[in-house]
Amino acid sequence: MYKHLIAVTNRSLCPGDYLTQIERICAHHPRAVLLREKDLPLDEYLPLAQQVKERCDRHNVPLIVHNYPEAAIELQIPRLHLPLARLRELDTPDNWEWLGTSCHSMEQLNEALSLGATYVFLGNVFETTCKPGVPAKGLDLLRQVCQKSTVPVYAIGGISLERLPSVLEAGAAGGCMMSGFMRL
Repeated sequence: MYKHLIAVTNRSLCPGDYLTQIERICAHHPRAVLLREKDLPLDEYLPLAQQVKERCDRHNVPLIVHNYPEAAIELQIPRLHLPLARLRELDTPDNWEWLGTSCHSMEQLNEALSLGATYVFLGNVFETTCKPGVPAKGLDLLRQVCQKSTVPVYAIGGISLERLPSVLEAGAAGGCMMSGFMRL
C-alpha cells in the first residue's frame, strides 16, 4: 500500500524527533517523500533537506524538494514541487525529472500541464483537519481529472490507508498522506 503514497512532511505533526520519524517513514518505502516544511526560509530548509536526503537515499526513496528550486539544484535532486503561482515563474521546466504542482480544478490541471508539470496533486479530495472549513472536492472530481490528465495524479487531503483503495479506483496514481506518516 505504501508504494502508492507520497509522504508529505510537517514538523508540527511529528510527536518525537523529526529525523527519526523521517527514517521510520522511509523504512515503509513510500513512492516518495515531499519535504514540505513551508515555514522554513531557504537557509534553514537547505540543511534540513540534506539530512532528509541522506535518510531517503539510505532507503532508496525519492525525495521531492518543495518550493526551492535552488535547494534542489544544490543538492542535485531532480524532483521539485512548486505552488502553481511559482510554477508559472519557473525558467527551467525541462530540467526536472519530476516537476509537480497542486491543483484544485480542471482549469488548474490544464494550466499545470501547459507549464510542463510531470505529475499533479489534486486536493483536497476529502475533508481534512489541515484545512478546516474547506469543503472536500470529492472522488468525482478526482475521477474526472484522472481521465483528462496526461500525467500521474495524486490525491491529497484527508488521505489515509483506508481511503487509498477508493482513490486508486478513481484512477489516481496514488495519494499523498501527511498526518498518517508523521505519526507512524
